[in-house]
Amino acid sequence: MPSWILILLAVALLVVVPAGAIWRITRREQGFGALTEDTTYATLHTAAQAAQALRAGLTPETAQQASRPLRLLLGDVSVAITSTESLLAWEGPGDHHGAMAAGHARNVLLTGRTEVLNPQRIQCGHPYCAIHVAVIAPLVVDSQVVGTLAAYGSDVGPSFAPATTAVAEWMSSQLELAELAQLRQRLANAEVKALRAQISPHFIFNALTAIASYVRTDPDNARELLLDFADFTRYSLQEHGQFTTMAEELRSINRYLALERARFGERLQVTVRVAPEVLAVVVPFLCLQPIVENAVQHGVERKPGIGRVTIIAEDAGSECVVRIEDDGAGADPEHIRGILAGTVSTDSLGIANVDERLRTVFGDEYGLVIETAPQAGTAVTLRFPKYHPGVRV
Repeated sequence: MPSWILILLAVALLVVVPAGAIWRITRREQGFGALTEDTTYATLHTAAQAAQALRAGLTPETAQQASRPLRLLLGDVSVAITSTESLLAWEGPGDHHGAMAAGHARNVLLTGRTEVLNPQRIQCGHPYCAIHVAVIAPLVVDSQVVGTLAAYGSDVGPSFAPATTAVAEWMSSQLELAELAQLRQRLANAEVKALRAQISPHFIFNALTAIASYVRTDPDNARELLLDFADFTRYSLQEHGQFTTMAEELRSINRYLALERARFGERLQVTVRVAPEVLAVVVPFLCLQPIVENAVQHGVERKPGIGRVTIIAEDAGSECVVRIEDDGAGADPEHIRGILAGTVSTDSLGIANVDERLRTVFGDEYGLVIETAPQAGTAVTLRFPKYHPGVRV
């Protein structure tokens, strides 16, 4: 079977097979004609090595890391990777051609079409150089040409151009995924900043009014509440990273609830039960606080008489499970569903923000689970893996 068909097969499989799962494919006796299983696995493994680098975007460092496995994919050639302005990496013999690679790629960057360079275009003055031709293919991200992949060799066979084009298209898909990941990261950071700026003036006014009411009658309590208020606002507004620990998040929530109890008095009953094993779990910054605030402001505050808020954080093997409940006014499930789906434009409850960040960081299976009905209270369940790649304080 021609080598370029092998590369196309590997590219197709890599679209649907995660890199970490390649070696878990069950081996079978039947194959694709003369294509052996060992060759298939080797090709997939080589491509996975390049994918790991490309998922970080197109830089001199990632291009250098990806160039060697890409050369192995393309066979007996030298590989050049360029940006829109310069050479990022050269792998293989004939590196004296590297100085001309950016110039060779100029027309491909302009047209977005693969180009074959003949010996007259290469113009090598080294008598023993084996490079006489090249195939240059565009790297496209979001319909924009961001660079090129070039294969330099001794002659143009039937597999040379198709293989180079196929690998360039696969590289483009990996760079698209990198761009998407970076976009989601920027969105998550922007949402955290939005939450930091979202401390309600209504809450600030009520908290300060409650503190003021204790200044004459109970100055020690007023002093403690002022410290709670200062610590709460400092935590919420600080230039914190994207993550914190469960202990820090719960500590901030405790300060918030102390201020709300000062305002509501006996009307607000709070129960907190936390397993010590989950205190060190790393969670997205301000992921619990909006849910607790919602339980108080949109649940208990709208209910006559005593209102109860319960916070339970439990150890669940490889996960931590947090459940936040109130017996307040509840909400229309369709309205909540619309907020989470993005069909309801306003999110005064902050739940869509938290839901999106959890899905962005941990995956779609970690979105919020909300149980509610009018006049029946609300229960929100959040799950956090105890370990997740890239999640650390």
